[in-house]
Amino acid sequence: PEAKLCRFGPAVPILLSLRRGQASVSYAQSLLGAPETRLTALDNGLRVASEETGHATCTVGLWISAGSRYESEKNNGAGFFLEHMAFKGTKNRPQTELEQQVESMGAHLSAYTSREHTAYYMKTLAQDLPKAVELLSEVVQNCSLSEAEIEQQRGVVLRELEEVENNLQDVCLDMLHATAFQGTPLGNSVLGPSDNARTLTRQDLVDYVNSHYKAPRIVLAAAGGVNHDELVTLAKSHFSGVSFEYEGDAIPVLSPCRFTGSEVRMRDDGLPLAHIAIAVEGAGAASPDIVPLMVANSIIGSYDLTYGGGKHLSSRLARLAVEEKLCHSFQAFHSSYSDTGLMGIYFVTDKERIEDMMHWSQNAWMNLCTTVTESDVARGKNALKASLVGQLNGTTPICDDIGRHILNYGRRIPLAEWDARIDAVTPRMVRDICTKYIYDKCPAVAAVGPIEQLPDYNRMRSAMYWLRF
Repeated sequence: PEAKLCRFGPAVPILLSLRRGQASVSYAQSLLGAPETRLTALDNGLRVASEETGHATCTVGLWISAGSRYESEKNNGAGFFLEHMAFKGTKNRPQTELEQQVESMGAHLSAYTSREHTAYYMKTLAQDLPKAVELLSEVVQNCSLSEAEIEQQRGVVLRELEEVENNLQDVCLDMLHATAFQGTPLGNSVLGPSDNARTLTRQDLVDYVNSHYKAPRIVLAAAGGVNHDELVTLAKSHFSGVSFEYEGDAIPVLSPCRFTGSEVRMRDDGLPLAHIAIAVEGAGAASPDIVPLMVANSIIGSYDLTYGGGKHLSSRLARLAVEEKLCHSFQAFHSSYSDTGLMGIYFVTDKERIEDMMHWSQNAWMNLCTTVTESDVARGKNALKASLVGQLNGTTPICDDIGRHILNYGRRIPLAEWDARIDAVTPRMVRDICTKYIYDKCPAVAAVGPIEQLPDYNRMRSAMYWLRF
């Protein structure tokens, strides 16, 4: 009996806790119990938003509506270059002091640049929030941008550009943007061309900051153990001086970026696998069509060779991929920007399976437009809800969600509202809205690798409709 006790001893409390977790809070309750996001605007237009979750840690950061879409061909890559310069010292704190202060707090300081947004954020203990806000305000308002440091970072940026060449998914999706949004700023990549990395000057970077880091385009977002009123007080003391006026009233208005059905092929038979993306113009972030399109994408789903489940996978395309060995992986994606988007399917496959995989991917699209069923939609909705909730696992993803929502929608859309909007989607809506975006539209296609078998563009174009009698 002694040995038995040891064996089963630890298992008992675990079982109890599992059961407890099941009964204690249902999905619906957890949505309603989510803490509210509070939003306050300062006099200069800078917005402060936070969600208090009661964690002992917090993430706080600045989300700015500036990114490669706001760049021209001449300064494309400036935002990305600035991100590299951000933590290299400020006018009041040299790099070593800045790094020591972050390290001594046990904090993480990080940044990213995308096509429409730039973020600088810090994950730290809740009690260090004042210090974190102070450091972030230094980094964004008083970056020293020393000439010596700029020269050193040039080499780093060029090395990163080389490394990105090896990530074929990034290459393929950047090529997709370049062809789909050709001739418009959305066609530019975030990193910019290597020529620009070599030639950008300190003045280019200063101009970029002066023309885009304006108070109404900045959100100070925080999540975790943060008190909103304390955050607003901190914001007032550190960010009241951020300008909201543009020189000579030259307010940069984003021009609409037109979508062009087109293709780009980078054939390289030396590569082991073909990376292919096909997309149509999707919906902008604030469009009401976005939810049915997200449900549609979640019906197509994703697949990877490492998935278990085989022919029992829920997505029809995934089942076909397993049974017919169509591809190594695929994923349906939707990248939305302020006024447009890309809705597509990206897949990686062997050179002799390209034609089949393309056929079944486009067939999946046609099914969405014509024959999608109740059960497909119910499954897609559940998967989508699970992924929306699952993404917010920690203070950093929540903070990112807050920052991007305020920039995109002017408010944070609570989970309960997403949930209601997903519930409202019917098979009819999926069919109608997919028909509006996909059916008989010219797709943009990007392909890298051994892609001899990729069908001619006109053939792919004619698989965007069905002849039905």
